[in-house]
Amino acid sequence: MDDSTIIGADRLTARALLLGDRIDLAGLERSDTISLMPLAFQVGPAGRVVLYRYGVAVLLGLSPLEEDDIISKLKGRIVGARLLKEDETAQLVLDTDDRIAPGGSIGVKDFSNPRFLVFSDALAKSVALGRDEREVSGVFDEIEPLAVSLARHGRPMRGRREMLKLIGRALRVQHRVSGRVAVEEKPDVLWDRPDLERLYARLEDEYELKERAQTLQRKLDVIVETARALADLIDADRSSRMEAAIVVLIVLELAVSLFQIVFMSGH
Repeated sequence: MDDSTIIGADRLTARALLLGDRIDLAGLERSDTISLMPLAFQVGPAGRVVLYRYGVAVLLGLSPLEEDDIISKLKGRIVGARLLKEDETAQLVLDTDDRIAPGGSIGVKDFSNPRFLVFSDALAKSVALGRDEREVSGVFDEIEPLAVSLARHGRPMRGRREMLKLIGRALRVQHRVSGRVAVEEKPDVLWDRPDLERLYARLEDEYELKERAQTLQRKLDVIVETARALADLIDADRSSRMEAAIVVLIVLELAVSLFQIVFMSGH
């Protein structure tokens, strides 16, 4: 990995953009590639870009025109593109130590590529978690009236298909958090640069990555268990109605048989 540092800058703006559900990175390797896992490369003398398969691009030191150019070139590779792109920004400033500076800026000893990769990993995970937190909150908003209806009327308002859709949405977020984003996994660059472990730990605390992932997982567990319980209640209610219908049919059949016996005996 190239450890080159941007010369002449003491403050850079980093921006993490949530472009969609996934970015297809096949065949995007370039001559100015910094890293392959994740894919990172240089743009001009000062700019850098890192792309994550789970739909996030982190841009450092790019002008608005350079940002627009990078995003437009990625359009055909974005799966589940978003019309309103969510973003999160941060300031990187040169400091005597790697630390979170007053005011929320990120102090780093230098603007080397390894430090950029460590920082971008934390920022990308933060913006991806923000998407999942909002999606789970939306599912919670749908679950609440179902629970209220169950408490008031003794039965859920929706059918089994709707319950299964809620379970599916929760499982999709769960898969994304544990599989694609892998919030609790450390960036690969730390294998080569264990001296940057402390920087990553500070960024992890600053963006509350572990706490947010754990809270998200607990909410997902509640949603899945609640939706399954409601689906089971619907199944039980449906079985009861089916049993009642069978009993009515048996009674009707007996009544018809008795009627036929009485009618035949009368003749």
